[in-house]
Order: sequence, then C-alpha cells, then structure tokens
Amino acid sequence: MENTMKSLGATTFLLPAPVLLVGTYGRQGKANIMTAAWGGICASKPPAVAVSIQKTRWTYASLLERKAFTVSIPSTAQAAQADFAGIRSGADIDKFASLQWSPVKGDFVDAPYVGECPVVLELALLQSVEIGSHVQFIGEVKDVKVRADCLDAEGRPDVAAIDPLLFAPVVRQYWGLGKLAGKAFSLGRDIAGK
Repeated sequence: MENTMKSLGATTFLLPAPVLLVGTYGRQGKANIMTAAWGGICASKPPAVAVSIQKTRWTYASLLERKAFTVSIPSTAQAAQADFAGIRSGADIDKFASLQWSPVKGDFVDAPYVGECPVVLELALLQSVEIGSHVQFIGEVKDVKVRADCLDAEGRPDVAAIDPLLFAPVVRQYWGLGKLAGKAFSLGRDIAGK
C-alpha cells in the first residue's frame, strides 16, 4: 500500500511541542506564568533554551524588564492548570493564586517558578530576536532543578516519572509521552554493521 502525502500548507506543526510555563515578575513584583509551546533547546555551550512570545502578552514586557525568566515543565496530570495559564492573562488575574500553585523565587535569576512542577529551568536573558508574530527570547540556563521523586537511581532525570506534558499544534491537543523507543546515540549503530 502506497502512502501519499497531503499538504497542510505553511503552518506551525512540529511534534512534539513541549508545554512550558514561563515565569516572570511584573513591574510591581507580581509573580506570573504563561504557557508557551513555541520553545526548546537552542544551544549546548552555553546551555540555552528559547521561548517565543507575542508582544501583546503580559509576560513580554516583564521578561524584557527583568532580563530573566524560568521555564517550569508541567506533568500530564497538570494539563488543565497549564491550559488555564495559557488562556488567561496575568494582567487580569493572579494565576498562581487561581491555580493554588506556589510561586518560588529563583535561586539564580530574578524570576519565579512553579513549585509544584517536576522540572524547573532558571534562565538569564542572552538575546531576543523578532520573528514575525513572535519574539524569541534566548536564555542561558543558570540552573536546572528536578524534583527528587523524578530522579533515577543514578540521580538523572527519570522521564517516565516526570511525565512531561506535550502539545500537538494544528490539532490543539495535549499529550503525554509514549513508550521508550531506544537508547540515543547507540540504537542506530547496528544499522549497516556499524
């Protein structure tokens, strides 16, 4: 049976998209989070993560002013809360209070993170790049925190225990991870006898 490809046109589709809760402090020091799915690792040295935010978002000005942000990675059990943080504005409500989540002050940057999330990254703003509808903020990772019950016996992040929430653009759905496919940088060595 032949597979045929159907064009969906020029659209924002890449799988998976991580669900990221971007934390900042506003002008009066109010802790805020917003949900972003346009983001990911963008450099190894220095370790850096980028998130893209529209200029109309409340987080945009806060991030520029403080030159710092956090990325909290929610689990699939936190899907409803993560969705809420993306459809409401911090200009109108206190999202931390509404969600009964704890805003924790970063140890390395001037930004709050979600105390209830299994993974947190603290980032210092390196640069921003205007790209059409969004501005991409590139942050240098100053620290990564992983909840103790989400570490394996060797002290490394346990992906199954973290159970990160993922977003599927175009179809607008949240997903969890599937099964392990294999060990990276070794699975392909058996192809063609190498």
